[in-house]
Amino acid sequence: MAELVHMNYLLVSVMNRFGIRLGFGDKSISQVCKEHSVNIDFFLEIVNSFHDKDYFPQKHLQGFSIQLIIDYLSKTHRYYLDEKIPEIEKLIDQMIIECYSHNEHAHFLKTFFIEYVNELISHIKKEDEKVFPYSINIENQFLNKKESENQYPTSSNYSIKEYLSEHNNIEEKLFDLKNIIIKYLPSPENQALCSKVLSDLFNLEKDINDHSRIEENVLIPKVKLMEEELSNRQKKT
Repeated sequence: MAELVHMNYLLVSVMNRFGIRLGFGDKSISQVCKEHSVNIDFFLEIVNSFHDKDYFPQKHLQGFSIQLIIDYLSKTHRYYLDEKIPEIEKLIDQMIIECYSHNEHAHFLKTFFIEYVNELISHIKKEDEKVFPYSINIENQFLNKKESENQYPTSSNYSIKEYLSEHNNIEEKLFDLKNIIIKYLPSPENQALCSKVLSDLFNLEKDINDHSRIEENVLIPKVKLMEEELSNRQKKT
């Protein structure tokens, strides 16, 4: 497992979403996954797709349950909101003070960042409260399980196609935020701090892009297929 961290230290945040923390010694990936009750095949597919932008086993990932996929996506949401966003916000506050102390317009950077965060929160809230429960319920119906209370009922009331059509690009505002720092603010007084903020923004952008790929290329097609099968079953009855 340690070799994964040496290969790409950014994978530490991905491991954390599976409940795996540093300090695993010389244990193998299999041993660590077994200790944490993690599906090793799913873990390796996520890690590989995160590490290599050209590696994306869409068909293989679709073989895993919707519940397993959503569990990972939900933990990724928590990582964004509870860890990464607060961390970047503190760095931006520090950067405004230390890098642009003589620029009267630098505070607009924080305003723009807050707008992005609010957009991200709205996006995540919709997925957590509507799309994910609906998807799990569709899988339960597909597997002939009893429909759970407080979950979105059937495909007649909602369809995953609606979510796909509304799946807004939350990466665009993040790109604009980076551009403000790169192109439009003056040369920073603390170059190292500014570079740190940019590095964190680029890493967050990559992470969110990977997250969106799983939603659009794995979750949505899988739910769509189940919806179609359920619709066919209803027509036969």
